[in-house]
Amino acid sequence: MDWGSGGRGSLYVIGDIHGCLTPLQRLLDKIAPGPDDKLVFIGDYIDRGPQSREVVEFARGLPGPSTFLIGNHEKMLLDYLDGKHRSLYLVNGGEETLRSYGEPPVIPEPHLAFFKALRSYYDTPDFLIVHAGIRPMVPLDRQTLNDLVWIRHEFFQFVGRFEKPVVFGHTPMREVLMREDRIGIDTGCVYGGKLTCLRLPDRKVIQVRGHGRWIF
Repeated sequence: MDWGSGGRGSLYVIGDIHGCLTPLQRLLDKIAPGPDDKLVFIGDYIDRGPQSREVVEFARGLPGPSTFLIGNHEKMLLDYLDGKHRSLYLVNGGEETLRSYGEPPVIPEPHLAFFKALRSYYDTPDFLIVHAGIRPMVPLDRQTLNDLVWIRHEFFQFVGRFEKPVVFGHTPMREVLMREDRIGIDTGCVYGGKLTCLRLPDRKVIQVRGHGRWIF
C-alpha cells in the first residue's frame, strides 16, 4: 500500500479491530485508498484477538494520512500501565494483548507513544467520529473521555436528533446501524463477524470477514 497526502478525496472510517491483523490487511487492500483519501480508525486496536502487537505495528507503519482515535480498550491499557483498574483490563481481553508483547510483556516505547497520542474524537463539518458515542445535550467540549469511549444506553436511547451524524463503534452488532444521525460500524470482527469500513460522505459500507466464527 502506498498513498500520499492530499485534499478532497473520501474519508474512510474503520471499525473495531481487536487484534485481528489479517482482516485489517484484507480490508485496506479492498479499500485501496487513493492519494487524496484519508483514514480514520475508530479505536479498539487491541485486546481479545490474537495479534494486538502486530496490529499496532502495522497501523504505525501505514504510509498515508491516518487519524487514530482512542477506544475503551486503549484507555483500559493505559490505566493498567498506570496501576489502575488492573483486573478490569485483564478480564476484558487484556491478557491476550499482554501475551502478544512477550513473556514477560514489554511494550516498546513507540507503541506506548502511539497509545498516548490517540485522539478522543474526529470532527468534520458534516460528521462527528468517536469511539462509543456522545452524551446527549452536552456540548462536545464538555464531553468526558469516559463518555466518548464507554457510553452506550444514554446515546442509543436518546429520542432527539444529534446536530450532525455520529459515526461510532464500541457496541458490536451483526450489521451496520445506519440511521440519519447515528451510524454504528462495530460489526464484531473479533467475534466472527465482519470488519467494517464506512466511506464518507456517501456512506458506502465496505466489509471483510472477521476472525473465527460468530459467537456473540
